[in-house]
Amino acid sequence: MKKDTHPTYYPSCKVYHNGEVVMTVGATVPEIKVEVWSGSHPFFTGKSTFVDAAGRVEKFQKKFSGNYFQNKKAKK
Repeated sequence: MKKDTHPTYYPSCKVYHNGEVVMTVGATVPEIKVEVWSGSHPFFTGKSTFVDAAGRVEKFQKKFSGNYFQNKKAKK
């Protein structure tokens, strides 16, 4: 096996969610920051949470607000 071809492996990589350590895993980076994990995801918790990373909901609502669909005419 060639020397120095593989990345450094960190067996105790800490995974952070909202500033707190939620788990420790093995990875090629010393720490990982995540926005969603199983402890905060609605599928696993049963609670409804809303995640809007880049204003996508507002962009969608702005684009399709008003009479957007009434202005579209069927092309024949």
